[in-house]
Amino acid sequence: MFPVWLRRSLTVHGQWDQAKSLVDELRLHTVCQEAKCPNLGECWSHGNVSFMILGDHCTRRCSFCAVHTGRPGAVDQEEPERLAEAVMRLRLRYVVVTSVARDDLQDEGAGHFAQCIRAIKGRLPEVQVEVLTPDFHARQELIQGVAQAGPEVYNHNIETVPRLSREIRPQASYERSLQVLRLAKGLGRTGMKTKSGFMVGLGERAKEVRQAMTDLREAGCDILTIGQYLQPTSGHRRVSEFVPPEQFAVYRRWGQELGFSFVGSAPYVRSSYNAFEALQQNGG
Repeated sequence: MFPVWLRRSLTVHGQWDQAKSLVDELRLHTVCQEAKCPNLGECWSHGNVSFMILGDHCTRRCSFCAVHTGRPGAVDQEEPERLAEAVMRLRLRYVVVTSVARDDLQDEGAGHFAQCIRAIKGRLPEVQVEVLTPDFHARQELIQGVAQAGPEVYNHNIETVPRLSREIRPQASYERSLQVLRLAKGLGRTGMKTKSGFMVGLGERAKEVRQAMTDLREAGCDILTIGQYLQPTSGHRRVSEFVPPEQFAVYRRWGQELGFSFVGSAPYVRSSYNAFEALQQNGG
């Protein structure tokens, strides 16, 4: 049973039907659906959709993530243009583009990310783009290719504190994720912001949260998101603790003290939740 601060209405309204129909028509995937995001109803009702490129099967198996693990299909070369079409028809001002991990590809999907950014910008130059990428094994040339394609925000999540990282992300690395952010910061176009986030309720301690926030600032991270981990299915890692709103407020204050220009810290905060608002408050 969820505590009272996690109980809320899941009703939909507004642009929900249009968003759902368009995603289906253009054969696109969204992280909202694939990762079973609890904010799907709210976001889609306001026309906020976070697209997931490169298929719906991931080459990695993280214990917290609802996205399917398996052998991915071939890269859809027409996906960038269909994505740009969806952005245009939904009249989005801000779009988040993420992906599954594609360790099976020579460039791990970085080139496809760049193509998607260019397709959106080519048709709608006024639209702001945030990418939420895998770690690309911290390969500089791959990160540079995505960053130089022109996103306003380069997001890569550390997901948890160092002590728990290998346990919940066995094919990833906490330090490698920090290196991704360092590289993106140095390789992106002038004005590009970097962003990261992590979940709480996985068994972390408050002092570890503070250290992770410090590590992110030292890596040049501008924008931070912190949210409550919720177990997507019975086969995923169990929730260790439902963190109360007062503790999220403490984390928000710590982030502000450390110098993040925007800190989203609340139970239902997710990487792309209110992403446009975060950039606006960050001077974007």
